[in-house]
Amino acid sequence: MLRVMPHPACEHQSDIAPHVQPHYDAAMTDTPTPGDRIAKALSRAGIASRRDAEKMIAEGRVRVNGKVIDTPAMKVTSADKILVDGKPVGPPDPPRLWLYHKPTGVVTTDKDEKDRPTIYDALPETMPRVMSVGRLDLNSEGLLILTNDGGVKRQLELPSTGWLRRYRVRINGSVSEAKLDILRAGITVEGVRYQPMDVTFDRQQGANAWLTVAIREGKNREIRRTMQALDVKVNRLIRISYGPFQIGTLAAGEVEEVKQRVVRDQLGLDKRPKPQRKRRPPRKSAI
Repeated sequence: MLRVMPHPACEHQSDIAPHVQPHYDAAMTDTPTPGDRIAKALSRAGIASRRDAEKMIAEGRVRVNGKVIDTPAMKVTSADKILVDGKPVGPPDPPRLWLYHKPTGVVTTDKDEKDRPTIYDALPETMPRVMSVGRLDLNSEGLLILTNDGGVKRQLELPSTGWLRRYRVRINGSVSEAKLDILRAGITVEGVRYQPMDVTFDRQQGANAWLTVAIREGKNREIRRTMQALDVKVNRLIRISYGPFQIGTLAAGEVEEVKQRVVRDQLGLDKRPKPQRKRRPPRKSAI
């Protein structure tokens, strides 16, 4: 079942109604306008990421109005006829989101140079082309947000968007509150500066300890590298929430689409003013 978390200002994991205040304005969602670059148009139509679209163009696989194009900088409008591999490109779908419980042992990429299984190998064939919002490494598990919209993907990955990523972290050994305070204040590891983290020591379980860690940036292997700087090793990492969305009871390998009403609300796409109720004039009291 889909669960939606409160705004980051309310750092609790209780369920709330899906009318949480949006985290960014609709103007940030790459609403199509006349004169989009062709690579962007292909991305928004769900054909490929911008980078892959540029490769398609370089390979001569894209035609606009009957002519093969050779530059991703070309601008197109809805009046242009676009073909990719001879197939027409339709109008862009509305932004959609899915929650996916990534298991360990799969990589978050379209293709892997080592031929390891990817998350896309296991997704239902009925799903459209999707992109992951951020990544989880091979040995990490938990919640991934998937979207069909490149603009939404980029905005949700920005630290300025303010969406908190929360993880359950199991470490070998233990760690003192004094050391955790280093993470809470922000830490620099091998020249990379990491923002302050919200870290809670949950419990000791034999030779291991469980922590809850919340971060906003999501830099590459951020939690593993900062924990290693404290001389402890992470042996399990589970993302349990991303922004207002929680993994809830979603089982490993399962995927669930977010309702369009929730998508519109969370992405700030529905800005229609609410009708104002007319008040009746007060009754005149009898004298």
